[in-house]
Amino acid sequence: MQAEQLTAAIVIIGNEILSGKTQDLNVQFIATELSNLGIRLKEVRVVADIEADIIEAVNALRAKYTYIFTTGGIGPTHDDITSQTIAKAFADEYTLNEKAKEKIEQYLIAQKREIRPDHLRMAYMPKSAEILLNHETGAPGFKIGNVFVMAGIPYIMQSIFQEAKKFLKSGKPIISKSIEAYISEGAIAQQFSDLQDKYPEIEMGSYPFKTGERWGTSLVLRGDNAELIDKLMLALEDIIKNVAK
Repeated sequence: MQAEQLTAAIVIIGNEILSGKTQDLNVQFIATELSNLGIRLKEVRVVADIEADIIEAVNALRAKYTYIFTTGGIGPTHDDITSQTIAKAFADEYTLNEKAKEKIEQYLIAQKREIRPDHLRMAYMPKSAEILLNHETGAPGFKIGNVFVMAGIPYIMQSIFQEAKKFLKSGKPIISKSIEAYISEGAIAQQFSDLQDKYPEIEMGSYPFKTGERWGTSLVLRGDNAELIDKLMLALEDIIKNVAK
């Protein structure tokens, strides 16, 4: 019996990403963590702070993949609309989560800071959500169904993601190996394509690069079968030697 393939998508939410004012730093972290868990990241979408667009993306992706991770839009300001929008996507009530409120208040008291309404705004979420603790700033993310809602600020997102991991199934870690050669993509394209057709269970990609004035190709293999990947790396080395003659 073939094991279930665990898949995921990321929805990056925020006008600041689409405007170019802010560079997203979260995808690489999440992708690496998921690979280590044997979860295949299949898609990444960037969505503006527009309710209908967020709902469309989240509902489409949560039906397609095992897990969805959203980043951004759960802060204290007026344009942080992710939490209430996720509630609408699940047709759930948007309400104050008392446990989230308690965690935020505990953090602010420990920091000797005033507790303001904008702080408590971050304690509102879908009624059926389960909070994901944030050990950096107190304000939690949350889980609802197969959707994990996290902050956009990288160090906060990473803290919340560690809590999200407790809810994730895991499979065989996904291995990635590559080989670089100073040959053109075209010179190896047919043989590389034939290899992919023969071993569809291994993801194969070719990526050109340039060092000084020399062009080359990086060949990448990804999958959860370490023995097979090692075998294919040897096959690639032979192909490259023959092409380079």
